[in-house]
Amino acid sequence: MIFWEIAKRNIKIHMLRSSLAMLGIVIGVVAIASMGILGNSLVLTVSDSLRTVGDSVIVTPHVGGMGGFGGGQGASSLSITEQNFQQIKRVSAPNIAIPVLQNADRMKLGVGGDDIVAPIYGLNPDDVPNLLTLKEGGYSRGDSGCLVGSTFANDNNVKVGSRIAIGTDGNKGTLRVTGIIEERGMAFDVSTDYAIVVTKNWFDQAYNRNDYDKVIVKVKNLDDLPIVKTAIENQMNKRDKIVDVVDTRKTMETLFQAFGQITAFVSAIGGISMLVAGVSILNIMMMSVTERIKEIGIMRSIGAQRKEVMSMFLYEALILGVVGSVIGGAMSLLGGYVISSVLIQTTKYLFVPSSLIYIVYGMSFGIVISLICGIYPAWRAAQLNPIDALRHE
Repeated sequence: MIFWEIAKRNIKIHMLRSSLAMLGIVIGVVAIASMGILGNSLVLTVSDSLRTVGDSVIVTPHVGGMGGFGGGQGASSLSITEQNFQQIKRVSAPNIAIPVLQNADRMKLGVGGDDIVAPIYGLNPDDVPNLLTLKEGGYSRGDSGCLVGSTFANDNNVKVGSRIAIGTDGNKGTLRVTGIIEERGMAFDVSTDYAIVVTKNWFDQAYNRNDYDKVIVKVKNLDDLPIVKTAIENQMNKRDKIVDVVDTRKTMETLFQAFGQITAFVSAIGGISMLVAGVSILNIMMMSVTERIKEIGIMRSIGAQRKEVMSMFLYEALILGVVGSVIGGAMSLLGGYVISSVLIQTTKYLFVPSSLIYIVYGMSFGIVISLICGIYPAWRAAQLNPIDALRHE
């Protein structure tokens, strides 16, 4: 096609000007795609971190709730009684209800080790396998053993068999590490990565605590999450609001929606740079039309139709858009790699389809913007009167 060749020739003649226009497209594509990859990687990172708690309903005491637990007697309570736990367990059946005790205390690792402060969770031994997965070692069955989180173990050089003295000068006793918990990341239920897990019986004796800090209900069928949540609320909050009930899947959906909005926002910022690049192409194409008025007049005088003249300038805009978008798409992989490495310390989500689609979006947007910005100059060139164009100096 002769008009395609003419379009390529004109770009080569004005290579510097064309390169600057393509540079704008490249920057726009990289901005859109890199921000999109970052946002999607954040969503996937959080999703993986929360994958173990997306099947839970979490019950906690309502702060400021009056009437306490167990029939409206006394002042407000910041714990869940055994009686209330049994009610939650009953209305949650056949799902598993897990009561949790929580505290923080000083502890010393080994002989001559430094004192540190870490969270301590108390759980029934039978409930632990339903809630936590071990990286190594075994579950504690007796009151002399404990589990530790993976971050806790790595930071303090704790291994299976290590001993931890709990309390000031070990006054709460010494526990032997029987297992290391697999890393869980962010969690709505129990954050065990930098914590130790003991038996409920040991916790009761050490801290004289019989009431629970929260109850975690592991729901077998995810579709039943709203039903279980409603059943617990109806049972426990009949007269006063004494517990807060959280559906973790709903919370995750809200969180992911927020991340999606953030991704759209940062991608829109990249889109602004693309619009600036489009204005640059519009300016270059207008300059090209002005410089080639006489050439257009000659083409029209020897029989070139208006649509052919218009197509020639659209080809130029298309070439600028496609080349700039392809280069920008390739550079987006590098940009996404760098941003993911720096901000979220992982690149494992870079090549997943939901991340790569943002490169397609960026490239498509670059090509479309280039064509749109080339339409008016191409139309103006096609509308030139051949006689007037030939007289132009």
